Amino acid sequence: MNFLLSLSRLIDALNERIGKLVYWLVLVMVLVSSGNAMSRYSLSIASNAWLELQWYLFAAVFLLCSGYTLRHNEHIRIDVISGRLSRRGQMWIDIFGTLFFLLPMAAYITWLSWPIFMNAWNSNEISGSAGGLIRWPARALVPAGFCLLTLQGLSELIKRIAFLQGLIPDPLEKHDVPMELAIARGEEEPK
Repeated sequence: MNFLLSLSRLIDALNERIGKLVYWLVLVMVLVSSGNAMSRYSLSIASNAWLELQWYLFAAVFLLCSGYTLRHNEHIRIDVISGRLSRRGQMWIDIFGTLFFLLPMAAYITWLSWPIFMNAWNSNEISGSAGGLIRWPARALVPAGFCLLTLQGLSELIKRIAFLQGLIPDPLEKHDVPMELAIARGEEEPK
């Protein structure tokens, strides 16, 4: 289980870094959107490329941060049933949902979207709009984002199983000492 926990830490670190880098795309997206709106309304200059760039940036933020969002347990959750259960019961629901819904769906979308990206890459697909952008970067975001989500799903599965075995502290609680540091130190409960 130590190898799996090390793998989980690596996946968490990967999604953490990507999530923090993608934060900056939000600023870029706001600047592009503002500049595009100002040039369109004040100078009567419009560009399909700038509009498509906004869409690409939005897609990048949404897709590349899906693993980061899952890592921080910030995804939408309906706690009608699990909110009434013990923490162990909640972990079992998470394990069930991850194994039978999240991982199959994310892996399947990754698998289905790869040929679409490769087709766009090989054909150097370009937008049908006048002045539009090449499409392969946007097409690459789908398999990349769902691959990161799949990896984070595996990490969350490992952490929940380790918690049920008493090897790590509750992965859903906020701790004074980050859980990764507590695991690395071999502590059962962070101090």
